[in-house]
Amino acid sequence: MQKLASQTTDTYLLLGTNMGDRPALLTQALAEIAHEIGIITRISSIYETAAWGNENQAPFLNQVVKVTTIFSAEEVLAKLQAIEKKLGRERHAKWEARLMDIDILFYGNKVIDTDELKVPHPYLAQRRFTLAPLQEIAPHYLHPVLHKTVTELLDLVPDPLPVAPYHTTDYEPH
Repeated sequence: MQKLASQTTDTYLLLGTNMGDRPALLTQALAEIAHEIGIITRISSIYETAAWGNENQAPFLNQVVKVTTIFSAEEVLAKLQAIEKKLGRERHAKWEARLMDIDILFYGNKVIDTDELKVPHPYLAQRRFTLAPLQEIAPHYLHPVLHKTVTELLDLVPDPLPVAPYHTTDYEPH
């Protein structure tokens, strides 16, 4: 039985892929999120980013979306994991190449710290590839723990890895 939130909650999600037909996978993930989780109200541009954590792999395409959902954070996580699996995600090692990775960045202003779920995302303030697309759609959003806006966090991020807008003219289907 699904546990529904008593009201809608604005949730920010980070999508990332560095395998396969990356633009098509992002499009498929957006369709699944809209079908399974809620109404997508904002979508960032797509950014191409160097791999973080394990830099010996292909660059990622990343995108942030804002979705309004009736589901609890735990239910959103379960649905996201099902979407990742549907799109071919297999979990073997941390920071590995992947067809699709979807992280919950913020779930409203809630702070959640369980074994299964940590919100706000614990690495959010350390990752340029997360903050750049998030800043595009939510520059004034206030981090509920760090009490800084997304723009302030991006200005302070220690991550030196490049993040660049990905233009659809760069896209060459396989």
